[in-house]
Amino acid sequence: MRRRHLRAILAIEAQVYPRPWSSRLFEDELERGGRVYLVARVGPTVVGYAGLLMIADDGHVATVAVDPVWQGHRVATRLLAELVRQSQRLGANQLTLEVRMSNVRAQGLYRRFGFAPAGARKGYYGDNGEDALVMWAHEIGSDDYQARLDAIDADLVPATARLGFDAPVGVGAGAGDGAHPASSRGRMERP
Repeated sequence: MRRRHLRAILAIEAQVYPRPWSSRLFEDELERGGRVYLVARVGPTVVGYAGLLMIADDGHVATVAVDPVWQGHRVATRLLAELVRQSQRLGANQLTLEVRMSNVRAQGLYRRFGFAPAGARKGYYGDNGEDALVMWAHEIGSDDYQARLDAIDADLVPATARLGFDAPVGVGAGAGDGAHPASSRGRMERP
């Protein structure tokens, strides 16, 4: 994620969250260490974004959002897969997040990535007082977890073009390079 993406990100934020983050909050997050913020693009258009912050060896998924027009096209899956990879590179052994109790669809995505319910935060969401389900994925550096992540990746067709990242283990140099900007291929970008 770069500052030039903020206009598109804020437009998505306003569509999907009752209490959207401000431009300043995103700018502050981009300046801090121990953070990973990504955008997903289709051609030049930002269609989703996600962010994670590290606390010791815990990765906290702070946000995952997809333009409503692109929901159901596996954009969130691609974003979360990349967040997991980046958290592993930063030394995360486990991941956590909060999700609305009513957001069953997102909970299903997180379960696919090995997140399991671990508790609730009462009245967590200030817009309506809804509780948050706290979920954790443990041992994300293990061979079993890597097999889970590899299976998720293999199921993403076409493959995600990764821009601004080192190739994942087992993928040749230049993987994802050369995607035509007008293609429907999902693209992840990071400075």
